[in-house]
Amino acid sequence: MRFWLLLVFLLSVVAPVQAQQAGADASATSTTAPDELIRILEDDAARTALIERLRQAAPDNVAAEEAPATPDLSIARQLAEYTRNVAESASASVRSFGVAISSFADVFTGGVNADAQAVRDLAINLSIVIAGLGVGYWLFRLFAKSLNWRIANGAAGKGLVRRVMGIVAVALVDGGAILATWALGYVLALNTGVNPTGRMGINQSLLLNAFLIVEVSKLAARLVLMPRLTSLRLLPVTDENAAYWSFWAARMISLVGYTFLFVAPMLNSVVSRAAGGAAQILVMATAVTIGIIIVLQNKSDVRAWLYGISERRNNDGWGRLLAAFGQHWHVLAIAYLVTLLVVWFSNPDTALPFMISATVQSLIAIAIGSMIVGFIGRFVTAGLSLPDDVRQRLPLLETRLRAFVPGVMTFVRWVVIVGVLISIGQTWSLFDFAGWVGTDEGLAVAGSIVSAALIVLVAIILHVVVSSWVEYRLNTKVGRVPTSREKTLLNLFKNAFTVALAIFALMLALAQIGVNIAPLLAGAGVVGLAIGFGAQKLVQDIITGIFIQFENVMNEGDAVEVAGRAGTVEKLTIRSVTIRDMSGTIHLIPFSSVDQVSNMVRGFSFYVADVEVAYDNDIEAVKQTMRDAFDVVMNSEHRDVILDELDPPVLVAFTQTSMKLRARIKTLAGKQWGAGRLYSETVWRLFAERDIEKPTPRVSYVPGLPAPWNADEGGNQG
Repeated sequence: MRFWLLLVFLLSVVAPVQAQQAGADASATSTTAPDELIRILEDDAARTALIERLRQAAPDNVAAEEAPATPDLSIARQLAEYTRNVAESASASVRSFGVAISSFADVFTGGVNADAQAVRDLAINLSIVIAGLGVGYWLFRLFAKSLNWRIANGAAGKGLVRRVMGIVAVALVDGGAILATWALGYVLALNTGVNPTGRMGINQSLLLNAFLIVEVSKLAARLVLMPRLTSLRLLPVTDENAAYWSFWAARMISLVGYTFLFVAPMLNSVVSRAAGGAAQILVMATAVTIGIIIVLQNKSDVRAWLYGISERRNNDGWGRLLAAFGQHWHVLAIAYLVTLLVVWFSNPDTALPFMISATVQSLIAIAIGSMIVGFIGRFVTAGLSLPDDVRQRLPLLETRLRAFVPGVMTFVRWVVIVGVLISIGQTWSLFDFAGWVGTDEGLAVAGSIVSAALIVLVAIILHVVVSSWVEYRLNTKVGRVPTSREKTLLNLFKNAFTVALAIFALMLALAQIGVNIAPLLAGAGVVGLAIGFGAQKLVQDIITGIFIQFENVMNEGDAVEVAGRAGTVEKLTIRSVTIRDMSGTIHLIPFSSVDQVSNMVRGFSFYVADVEVAYDNDIEAVKQTMRDAFDVVMNSEHRDVILDELDPPVLVAFTQTSMKLRARIKTLAGKQWGAGRLYSETVWRLFAERDIEKPTPRVSYVPGLPAPWNADEGGNQG
């Protein structure tokens, strides 16, 4: 065997070479080639020369084969090539109609080599099988319908599981009817007609298989829509819509299925391939036309349905996408049907299976994407209910997590949408994403994107963790009560950590996706320098604020006086202080305007009581009354905030109408006002009880000479 293969190869190569050298004609070469080949193979020198000659000739041939004309790979050239193929295929399809008509005419006029007896036998056999299938399926369906009504009535008003079981039972009953009819058809095909007993024609088998596939497909459509058994219907559609779509689905499946599975193959074998192709073209054009009519009939209904879904979703990202799709869905559907017809014209053998497979896979990808978004949305929403102990320790954590939900869901939706689009593009062979990801470049890009996403995710988690920890430390109901200094520093730390984390996460994410962050850092330094020169007040605010925090001169909750404003510190940042005064007014004071801070609640406080009495009072009695008033305060609820005995009352000043005495009460920091108010009230009450007079202005009348303006010019009084 190897010898004969070698002989054929040498003949194909050596014969043209020797013909070029000797100038002999093709007939002489073919006659003398075996003898010449035997002589060359027996002679070592000739065989060596032949091998050398083949080696010299091989590179030229290989080079000629490996150097074809460089194809034009431009988009315009590819579009032109594809358009030319479509036009040629469409022209051939149109010409096939004429060939098919002539083929049909030749069958009846004898122009085709067709056996009239065979055609008659085929018609008889198919008629018997078709009649048996029709009658048998009608009878079996009558029995199946009665069972199905009983199943539906038993599942009416029951739960989902019971209804699903009912659907499975209906599928088994109707499937059994289809299989029984199919088996009956095979019995008729094997035992009736003009064929010998036990034999059947290929066209009968085509008909039976087409019946099985088409009816099973129609059964699947009925199980989804349930046009008659409404109690088993799972889809939220009306009876009218279910009957409408079930009707057209059954007609389209029958039209396309029986044509492609039975009619076209039969015409190919009986008439001609042109006849079968003409039948397929006619049916495809009819199906596409019916599809366009159905789309136009339901344009408004589908649009209103999609708008309703969008409104129920409160017009979120997915809802807006559905609304936009509903606005133009009919245009996309008609374009899809026309594209299906054009692509099928260009390649009838593989276009229809490819488009059906790509369409089904695209719908599956969209359904899976919708399920993922819905599941994650429900899971995130349901998982945000924290336990009571966690909510007590971290009261703001649940609110903080809920604040992240819209952003997280938006990101998840876009990721799912991108994944669905990639899947659809891969399915329709628009690009080879799976192959590209398998390359080094694809792996690098995918790894960079995943790394950047992980960095952002880790940054978000760190922000939540640190904010929750600060919140836990500031919670006065759990653990140790934080001091004012801790409140101030923890809030400043949280703000600074958030800013630093955002900057570092952004820089690292940009670095992962291939952005050179060195120019960004240099640019940030230049911008910072420019801001420093242009916003000197801001820089002064920050620097002064840093030193104020280092010196610990005030904290949140302190009673201070800053820049002429006295009140309680409500918020401290690195740039400003927020003070609420006694009237409730908020004052935001930048640190650049602060030249002095007076803190009234550091360490301890004094309440200074200044008392003025009239000169007629006994000064020792006044001092004793002030000491007695302090004893009253010490017997009240304010005794826990008083740190020392009353400073002895002393005389500090004389005025024109009174004597001024002073005493001081030492209290805890910031607690002097309550005890001081009670002390002042008690002092004046005891003064009244002991007849100690308060200073009262006195006016004395002193008679004098008449006014000079009452005398005349001569000095006489009028």
